Amino acid sequence: MYIIGVDDRTTVVTMLEHMLEKIDPDGEHRFYTDSLQVINELDKPIEVAFLDVEMSGMDGIQLAKKIVKRYPFCNIIFLTGYSEYMETAFDMHASSYLLKPFSEKKVRDALQHLRNKPVSIGSRPVKVNCFGSFEVFVNDEPVKFKRQKSKETLAYLIDRRGALCNMDMLIGNIEPDRPPDDSTKSKIRVYIGDIIMTFYALGIENLIVKSSGTFGINTRLLDCDYYRYLDGDPYAISRYTGEYMTQYCFAEETRAFLEMKYYDEQKAN
Repeated sequence: MYIIGVDDRTTVVTMLEHMLEKIDPDGEHRFYTDSLQVINELDKPIEVAFLDVEMSGMDGIQLAKKIVKRYPFCNIIFLTGYSEYMETAFDMHASSYLLKPFSEKKVRDALQHLRNKPVSIGSRPVKVNCFGSFEVFVNDEPVKFKRQKSKETLAYLIDRRGALCNMDMLIGNIEPDRPPDDSTKSKIRVYIGDIIMTFYALGIENLIVKSSGTFGINTRLLDCDYYRYLDGDPYAISRYTGEYMTQYCFAEETRAFLEMKYYDEQKAN
């Protein structure tokens, strides 16, 4: 699992790191003593966040709200020495609440009873090819979209890796030649609706995440070569030949990032 731990006390972070090494030896874990640094490194969906409630700069409650706004399926586990924050944690629909000092058993139990269960890659129903031309498959059959712009909108949300996108971002990347007026916003909503109905007809619900006028993709349902590549999957790395979503202009930034990453890896080898 991709797990982060945030506490302004180094001793707590170090203890949590040692526990997670035993509990989740194959996972990716990042640890912070500065809550503000976390905001600058929200670069991919977090599955679990252990957050100290009381921290200087930005407390755990504020940080949790920002993480969940960006990645709605992140499981928040609050850490604190004071039980009076428990009601606030429950109001946020936190996955768990651990009182300090916590034990390895408590951490293990919290991870075994997550509100949003992690989904193994092999069981994810939507297969996505981003390398080369963008294509989407369900049950090994290519997904047919009513509108090409609907497919492009899906590609953009996948490129954003689960981050929620507001209407201005969607218009600027999907309909860059149109003004950001009500007519264009209506078109974007039509594209989003097409995506939802297309996958609903294929038996897949909740692919699109909606929150306060923003939209994102539920990455837990995707087996995506781009995501695998970023996770260091050898097969995905071998498939990357320098091309990424070749039919879409908005993917230029990610193409440049992948080219640089690929160059650095080749240089290191």
